[in-house]
Amino acid sequence: MSALLARIKQFGRSPQGRRAIESARRAASDPRNRARARQLLGRLRGRR
Repeated sequence: MSALLARIKQFGRSPQGRRAIESARRAASDPRNRARARQLLGRLRGRR
Protein backbone atom coordinates (compact mmCIF):
# COMPACT_ATOMS: atom_id res chain seq x y z
CA MET A 1 0.00 0.00 0.00
CA SER A 2 2.84 2.41 0.77
CA ALA A 3 4.21 1.87 -2.74
CA LEU A 4 0.92 3.08 -4.17
CA LEU A 5 0.94 6.18 -1.96
CA ALA A 6 4.53 6.90 -2.98
CA ARG A 7 3.57 6.74 -6.65
CA ILE A 8 0.61 9.07 -6.04
CA LYS A 9 2.89 11.56 -4.28
CA GLN A 10 5.42 11.33 -7.08
CA PHE A 11 2.70 12.01 -9.67
CA GLY A 12 1.45 14.98 -7.65
CA ARG A 13 4.90 16.54 -7.75
CA SER A 14 5.37 16.03 -11.49
CA PRO A 15 4.41 18.77 -13.99
CA GLN A 16 1.60 16.61 -15.35
CA GLY A 17 0.30 15.97 -11.84
CA ARG A 18 0.41 19.66 -10.99
CA ARG A 19 -1.63 20.44 -14.11
CA ALA A 20 -4.18 17.76 -13.13
CA ILE A 21 -4.43 19.15 -9.60
CA GLU A 22 -4.90 22.70 -10.87
CA SER A 23 -7.56 21.53 -13.31
CA ALA A 24 -9.41 19.74 -10.49
CA ARG A 25 -9.23 22.87 -8.32
CA ARG A 26 -10.73 24.99 -11.10
CA ALA A 27 -13.52 22.46 -11.63
CA ALA A 28 -14.23 22.30 -7.89
CA SER A 29 -14.56 26.07 -7.66
CA ASP A 30 -17.31 26.15 -10.33
CA PRO A 31 -20.72 26.50 -8.64
CA ARG A 32 -22.44 24.27 -11.23
CA ASN A 33 -19.99 21.45 -10.58
CA ARG A 34 -20.47 21.85 -6.84
CA ALA A 35 -24.23 21.55 -7.29
CA ARG A 36 -23.80 18.41 -9.42
CA ALA A 37 -21.55 16.88 -6.77
CA ARG A 38 -24.09 17.64 -4.03
CA GLN A 39 -26.87 16.02 -6.08
CA LEU A 40 -24.77 12.93 -6.72
CA LEU A 41 -23.85 12.58 -3.05
CA GLY A 42 -27.48 13.01 -2.09
CA ARG A 43 -28.53 10.25 -4.47
CA LEU A 44 -25.80 7.94 -3.21
CA ARG A 45 -26.75 8.56 0.41
CA GLY A 46 -30.41 7.91 -0.38
CA ARG A 47 -29.69 4.44 -1.69
CA ARG A 48 -28.28 3.14 1.58
